[in-house]
Amino acid sequence: MGQERIFTSIARGAARQAGRPWAFMLAMATIVVWGITGPIFGYSDTWQLVINTGTTIITFLMVFLIQNAQNRDTEALHIKLDELIRATNRARNSFMSLEDLSENELAQIRRQLEQMQEGCKPEKLEPAE
Repeated sequence: MGQERIFTSIARGAARQAGRPWAFMLAMATIVVWGITGPIFGYSDTWQLVINTGTTIITFLMVFLIQNAQNRDTEALHIKLDELIRATNRARNSFMSLEDLSENELAQIRRQLEQMQEGCKPEKLEPAE
């Protein structure tokens, strides 16, 4: 199994598990245990550093894992939507690459579609090339 497949498998599993109730409960339990041990360790700098370091490391790693899963899911969704656009006779094939447009170009197309919905005659409805 290649590195990319291993990373993808880990990222998918981590993202899926991070959103489960047990993961939240584990995080809450960790915070409660850490808080309870405060008096035992005299609320020392080391006691505070443990939680700060732990949460920073977990957050740092989770950003990459969740971003990978989100990118993969978004790409798969785009591929599925592109296939639906291709398969629909009245759909505009030019809409298949909308994700490559700027924010302003997307806003312009959205306004034009809203005008169509309201029954107004829109300007030329094509994404900028």
